[in-house]
Amino acid sequence: MSPGVVEKKVYSAYERKLMKEVAKGGKMPKHIAIIMDGNRRYATEILGDTEGQEGHLAGKAKLLEVAEWCINIGIPYITVYAFSTENFNRTDKEVEFLMDLAAESFREMADNELVQKNKIRIQALGNLEILPDNVREAIEYARERTGQFTEHVMSVCIAYGGRQEIVEATRRIACRVRDGEISPEDINEEMVTDHLYSSGLPDPDLVLRTSGEVRISNFLLWQLAYSELYFSDVYWPGFRYIDLLRAIRTYQQRVRRYGA
Repeated sequence: MSPGVVEKKVYSAYERKLMKEVAKGGKMPKHIAIIMDGNRRYATEILGDTEGQEGHLAGKAKLLEVAEWCINIGIPYITVYAFSTENFNRTDKEVEFLMDLAAESFREMADNELVQKNKIRIQALGNLEILPDNVREAIEYARERTGQFTEHVMSVCIAYGGRQEIVEATRRIACRVRDGEISPEDINEEMVTDHLYSSGLPDPDLVLRTSGEVRISNFLLWQLAYSELYFSDVYWPGFRYIDLLRAIRTYQQRVRRYGA
């Protein structure tokens, strides 16, 4: 028996073991947020691509695969960090490539059989006004094709920054105070939440970052106040079903008291 066959059998056995543990482990997260990190390092170290484009393409393919895993185990909300406001500081060549890839991704996801069959709403969160026309048009196409779905929601954070989101929410609330719609005494946590890009979504139960980096990087700063954090050392394109199951198992093993 070849080493590859043995490895595959061991992997399958471990996956089944994890699935049983997760099934018996208790409460499933309702909303998982993912910082998809490591595309460029995956391209360089695994694929030998120094420019990183192949890594981004592999990362794009991974997204719907992970969405399918989440659907199969009963997780209705997934939010992913695709492109931060700081990412615009990369080279013009890379930014242009990533923007074209994003436009292509939104259109492909909107038409994807998995998305349509499972009624997944595809939406974008971020400062969408600063995106190129082709990306905004693709986002609108995805909204038209999937906006009526409510069973599952995939939110793609693009041109997104957590601090900027809070600043923008504060600015909109301040305008309402200025215009006499509300008084300062009316402002509370619920109102701030309602003015965020993520308005209408539950806060994430589990925030997962790939690639081994242990930081949040300006992602969902308001929303993750009570989220469980999990860091995986696997690059995003190499993220496996067992890596997702491990994260969920860890989430289930943690005991939250919320200050009690």
